[in-house]
Amino acid sequence: MTVYKILLPAEWAAFEQAGSFAGSPLDLGDGYVHLSTVLQVHRTATRFFAGVAELVVLSVDDEQLGAALKWETNEHGTFPHLYAPLPMTAVTKVRHITDVADLQQLTD
Repeated sequence: MTVYKILLPAEWAAFEQAGSFAGSPLDLGDGYVHLSTVLQVHRTATRFFAGVAELVVLSVDDEQLGAALKWETNEHGTFPHLYAPLPMTAVTKVRHITDVADLQQLTD
């Protein structure tokens, strides 16, 4: 199954250089890397990245994440959380978007 990670362009640049992504400030504060399903990614972008001019949205193969991927429920639904750095090897597609509406019709 494909899950998604939303990054700021500077976070993506650092990820590309390092080969893994330990998390954004929100991720690091919560203790895991926040991911979204195809049905959640638009809502996540709207909620946490409103007004951001450009985003990088990564498609991630959840099978590459192993036991570090946990599905956890909160008041907003059940979300994939990664309790390890996100490896570049799990990224299957990179999208640079300027309109979060583009996330309503994702297909991989």
